[in-house]
Amino acid sequence: QVATPEGTWALLARWLTPDDATLWRQATYRFHALVADRWQSGCVFVAGDAAHQQPPFLGQGMCQGIRDVANLSWRLGAVLRGEAYPELLASYGVERKMHVTELTTRIKAVGQIVGQRDIAKARERDAHLMAECGGVVKSVPRQNVQPALAVGLLSPQPHAARGSIFPQPWVGQGDARVRLDALTGTGWRIVVSALADQTLLRAAATALRPDARLVNMAAADLQEADGVLVRWFAQHACAAAIVRPDNYVYGVASSAAELAAQLDALRAAYELKQFQPTP
Repeated sequence: QVATPEGTWALLARWLTPDDATLWRQATYRFHALVADRWQSGCVFVAGDAAHQQPPFLGQGMCQGIRDVANLSWRLGAVLRGEAYPELLASYGVERKMHVTELTTRIKAVGQIVGQRDIAKARERDAHLMAECGGVVKSVPRQNVQPALAVGLLSPQPHAARGSIFPQPWVGQGDARVRLDALTGTGWRIVVSALADQTLLRAAATALRPDARLVNMAAADLQEADGVLVRWFAQHACAAAIVRPDNYVYGVASSAAELAAQLDALRAAYELKQFQPTP
């Protein structure tokens, strides 16, 4: 009934009538929350809508697809260039399936909040939400709703920053400002805090992977415009971050010894065929 002209005009009657507008099309849409069981079969991989469908409440459908491709493409490139064993590709589906499942669960929960049609229950919901925030509605950046990667090609050392998306600060370039990635690229990076000591910096330079880049935030040409990374390193009590080509944090370190251990673990998982995906 809703998808008929009569049903649609009834919904629009408070604002529009057939004298005010022309109805071109009307359709109903059923939300789906689906995640593929398998993301790889031999040389075939699924991504985007072939791998998952989500309700629209956080606008994550295309974003999830972009994350899939970003996650898969650097792995394919590394394998095809001979920088990594083909087993590296196994972590693609492991990482993305769990991440998509968790985020889709959160999206469904948001839909249940905003889609409440019972007036009494909606008022109870509003009162509860206002009480939770102390009566002051605070905006939350959408990226804060996204989960971190929990499994896959990540440091074996647990840390709150591990698996999160690395910040993208503005860097001053004369009178202009550019994003950090525009200067450092998007390959493997060891990003060292501007406040890190020289011992850690030398360790990062010594242990650098052939396909990685050292990003010293104390360098004259990498001065932050807003202090985003200074606050990030302080929040996570670390001085260096190993950042993957898809901008996820592999691991962090606060000393030269910790950084060396992190890089040794990465080398073993990435190059020596020892990655064991979590089912």
